[in-house]
Amino acid sequence: MNLHFIAIGGSAMHNLALALHHKGYKVTGSDDAIFEPSKSKLEKEGLLPAETGWFPEKISNELDAIILGMHAKSYNPELLKATELGIKIYSYPEFLFEQSKNKTRVVIGGSHGKTTITSMILHVLHYNGKEIDFMVGAQLEGFTNMVHLTEENDFILLEGDEYLSSPIDRRPKFHLYKPNIALLSGVAWDHINVFPTYENYVEQFEIFVDSIVSGGILVYNEEDPELVRIAENTTNQIRKHGYKTPEYSIEDGITVLNTAEGDLPIELFGAHNLNNLAGAKWICQHMGVDEDDFYEAISTFKGASKRLEKILDANNTLVFKDFAHSPSKVTATTTAVKDQYPDKKLVACLELHTYSSLTPEFLKQYKSSLNSADEAIVFFSPEALQIKKLPPITEAQIFEAFGNTDLNVFTNSEDFKLHLKNMDYANKVLLLMSSGNYGGLDFNEIKNWIS
Repeated sequence: MNLHFIAIGGSAMHNLALALHHKGYKVTGSDDAIFEPSKSKLEKEGLLPAETGWFPEKISNELDAIILGMHAKSYNPELLKATELGIKIYSYPEFLFEQSKNKTRVVIGGSHGKTTITSMILHVLHYNGKEIDFMVGAQLEGFTNMVHLTEENDFILLEGDEYLSSPIDRRPKFHLYKPNIALLSGVAWDHINVFPTYENYVEQFEIFVDSIVSGGILVYNEEDPELVRIAENTTNQIRKHGYKTPEYSIEDGITVLNTAEGDLPIELFGAHNLNNLAGAKWICQHMGVDEDDFYEAISTFKGASKRLEKILDANNTLVFKDFAHSPSKVTATTTAVKDQYPDKKLVACLELHTYSSLTPEFLKQYKSSLNSADEAIVFFSPEALQIKKLPPITEAQIFEAFGNTDLNVFTNSEDFKLHLKNMDYANKVLLLMSSGNYGGLDFNEIKNWIS
């Protein structure tokens, strides 16, 4: 096939472009901005556009299809030209479904934990020599490209995002995969710019469960009351398996999982990650990995990139960065780090960066989310509010929303950086939670301040 990617530089889009190139397809693309690591990876394979921008002249009837990224606009000139010529246009998830129609589709969904669970499953299968196709949303140790597509593999493992499919397809991505086996990790209201009410957001998960093929399997977190309700109320003819957090202990800063074969030290920590592990175990068993082989493999899993990633452990000080930004993730991550290192002072920093987190009404969802920290810091950029066309937020609103008047609130990146630089790091854990970078914070600089 001859394919053209509109917005090829996206984290998901460039990985799909590379996977299809490796499969033997002819791939071209355009974008108005391409950053690392996408830029280097595309350049290495000869797929980097010669110049940035949109070029309608690239679109001709020689193309078999267009793959449209979410970053593009509905009035994109290349998209308009493709529409005019009648060329088939796919969203990212639509094309993944086309590539997997004859495979057993395993889809991991949920408001939180889906990247970690998908990465766990992929790690276990890779450890046990089981070859599958996959799409994962984060970089994983031992893998170059996070999308892999073949003709011969029987299974495909897909991370099921509930965000929109494309600028012209407003359906959530995970509605398009039609799983044979599905997992849901939990429901916590997110993406309020798209799903303005909690009820509307929950409905997307109900639709997802109904999209599982008849006779398929739903694995769900039975500690989430909303998921229990959804699982019990569906009329879809599927098998259902609930899972819950397994028993574990913490010994000298090491998490030990209690299994039928004895105690198992693991690299992961936090109740939310142990809950994720339980779900991953169910899926791996449905994919042909027995319990003993799962435990042996999972003991070597260090985590997905940016998910409670340890970036420093020196001089009695630890530094973690985490992609956590939604209220439920922030609460779980902060609590997990404090539980793991109870004898150290925890400094938890949260950047309010997403549309939802910067919306005054949604801010209330963060109440008590940083209470496990010994020192809590909230950073947000007034410029980000302006870009997203949202009303200003005051410090008083932050204090009220988090239910904590002892918060340190920063709105200037240099002031925030100076605060971290001058901090006494003796016997502390610094936790940096954001889907951004605090206005340009270089994480390597932090290492220099401490070591």
